[in-house]
Amino acid sequence: TLGGKTLEEATAHLRELFGKDYLVNPQVTLTVAEYAKRRFTVLGQVQKPGTYDIPSEESVTLLQALAMAGGFTRLAVQGKVTVARTLGGKRTFSVDVKSAANDADTKHFEILPDDTIIVAERVF
Repeated sequence: TLGGKTLEEATAHLRELFGKDYLVNPQVTLTVAEYAKRRFTVLGQVQKPGTYDIPSEESVTLLQALAMAGGFTRLAVQGKVTVARTLGGKRTFSVDVKSAANDADTKHFEILPDDTIIVAERVF
């Protein structure tokens, strides 16, 4: 499989496979027609829950991801946002977005492909 490899790594891998049993000193040229979509999902108390694309060659912070989903509803608990991550093993992070948004020194939480962001609902 070539998934997750750079263009150079994929080229070298194919050259090795073709050279093993088929060709002598194979010349391989790869061109990427389209990169796989990198997506994240936002659920819970946001205006537009759903799945969103991470722009190619860019990164998305948690605050940007929430803005893409239309921001919080009036029932959202801004101090309790959960990010469920499967990349590199299943992990869960709890982020106080309200504090992060108001503190310029806070390091931005980067969203990775296949992350699920869950915004909790206030209990009255």
